[in-house]
Amino acid sequence: MKHLKGWSFRDLERELRSNLVYRRFTRFDAEIIPDYSIFSRTFALLTPAVTKTIHQQVVGLAQEQGVAQGRKLRTDTTVVESNVHYPTDSTLLGDGIRVLSRSLGRIAGQCKSGVLAVVNHARAVKYRLLEISRAAKTLTEASRERMRDSYQKLLAVTRAVVRQSREVVTRWEQGKLKVMGKPLQVELQIGQLRHFLPLVEKVIGQTRERLWKGNCDVEGKVLSLFEPHTQVIRKGKAHKPNEFGRLVRIDEVENGIVSGYEVLEGNPADTTAWRPALDNHQARFGKAPKMATGDRGFFSAANEREAQELGVDKVALPGRGRLSGKRSQQQKQRWFRRALRWRAGIEATISTLKHPFSMARAMYKGDEGFQRYVGWSVITKNLFSMARWQERRKKKKREKHAQDDRVLGATAQANQ
Repeated sequence: MKHLKGWSFRDLERELRSNLVYRRFTRFDAEIIPDYSIFSRTFALLTPAVTKTIHQQVVGLAQEQGVAQGRKLRTDTTVVESNVHYPTDSTLLGDGIRVLSRSLGRIAGQCKSGVLAVVNHARAVKYRLLEISRAAKTLTEASRERMRDSYQKLLAVTRAVVRQSREVVTRWEQGKLKVMGKPLQVELQIGQLRHFLPLVEKVIGQTRERLWKGNCDVEGKVLSLFEPHTQVIRKGKAHKPNEFGRLVRIDEVENGIVSGYEVLEGNPADTTAWRPALDNHQARFGKAPKMATGDRGFFSAANEREAQELGVDKVALPGRGRLSGKRSQQQKQRWFRRALRWRAGIEATISTLKHPFSMARAMYKGDEGFQRYVGWSVITKNLFSMARWQERRKKKKREKHAQDDRVLGATAQANQ
């Protein structure tokens, strides 16, 4: 219900408390509705492996009911965005200063007065970010010089905060930090410093590489301190050349059932996702599909040959570039054109997953949260497709019974 409606956990708690229909649907009835934080913590226990197991059971149930026979397969890849702001070096440095200073301030609150002096750099950071933003709007040499000067000041503040954080972690490990409050709270904030310090240092390094060495393609570039698994994906879209998230492969069979999904690493070519899609289908249904199709990104002679070797009767992968006469005749055949028309339906499936089922932006934290979010969007879509198929089947049965009754009535009237 959460993914179907696009709710947050707070919205989910509020709607369950106020709506009797939702209470009945979720089997809470007159029971106490849990707090939104309980929903969040409990749902986080479902690891990506558990989520995939539940997805496999849903696909198996669809196969038992005849919704998904596994005779046809279409696959495609799409980008699911992470819940991050647009990444620039200046904002990443500002985020680093903010989170490190916050943890240092909380540690100082648990220590003896005067043991740890924490400077609030919020106003200085705000001014530096504004200067960089204004200087970046023009491409003159004077603006670039002003921007480098502002970056230099911002980097100096960041390095000072990083040095102080390193010193605090070292003093805590050596037992030289005098704590008057709760040591558990200090240990929690020390863990935060250990987590964010390497990321902030990477941001410092990539900023220096870009500004003073002109190297924009730094290996292992950090795009978010809070979602470090985020990657730059380029799909050739004119309106959105760079997308920040992860590439996801979607496999679909009959009646809108998504039989498989996979969160991919990096930005690989679609040709590398063809064989895993076929292997996943064979594992789910115990046989190769009779027809498999994808867009031009999946085409290669090796992919066609592998599909045929696995037992796929009809492989519909449109060729790229100038086609030979033989290839052109093959793609004009009726079964090939029908397969491509059916393939286009996966674009609607991806759009449905992203908008009605909230998969456009993954809202759960971390890499595991990202995979869990994608998995539950797919599970919700499959349950909805199964319910819609059952309703269509019931409607056909009612129409058939009504037609039979009319025929019997007409026959009885004619006999009279």
